[in-house]
Amino acid sequence: MEAETANATDAFGIPVIPVIPSSSEAVRRKRRAIADAAAAEFLAEGFAAASMDAITSRAGVSKATVYKHFGTKERLFLAVIAGLLRETCAGHEPRASALAEAADLRAALIALTRDRAVLLLRPDVMALRRLVIGEIDRFPQLGRLWYRVTYDRYDGPLVEACTELARRGQLDVPDPVLAVQQLVAVTAGVPQLVHTFAPGTGRDPAELTRVVTSGVDLFLARYAAS
Repeated sequence: MEAETANATDAFGIPVIPVIPSSSEAVRRKRRAIADAAAAEFLAEGFAAASMDAITSRAGVSKATVYKHFGTKERLFLAVIAGLLRETCAGHEPRASALAEAADLRAALIALTRDRAVLLLRPDVMALRRLVIGEIDRFPQLGRLWYRVTYDRYDGPLVEACTELARRGQLDVPDPVLAVQQLVAVTAGVPQLVHTFAPGTGRDPAELTRVVTSGVDLFLARYAAS
């Protein structure tokens, strides 16, 4: 049973945490320390260059303890980075359902997409994005997870909201999924692309608002019901 637990993965092929279950608070704190240390090392160095010695030193544990809890460096990387992605996105889901009730749809779309852009441009989120992109060939399951989490927490609710707005006659969206993809691309997607490949780019709130507003206007020019 213990061997089966140690090799358990989720639907994306990502190791399930904890590899060895325990009700001990001390064990949970140790596992958290390892995960935090590994996240810092992987984000700074990438997978290949990350040092297990550095991780154990950061966490204040032995290598044997790390391997006992996570199995291998590969499993440690997958478990930690997947957990970091889920934690980063938790609690930041857009209030997409409120769009259908908004008195001013344009203003609501601007506020929602700007909030999303602000989240995506956070330094920790950008560092995580660059890491996943850099390791996508070695760990494609992280890319699949990123897409799933993004859709479930952001795009999916927006698709539902656009479908409802179309039903009410406020939008004309033959393909809600495509429409949401386009909305994201011309709002949050524009600054995200720039900051992904040009990390030193400055963050100007006024410019971000201008870009997002222009993107929303473009979206409404195409999809607002006439």
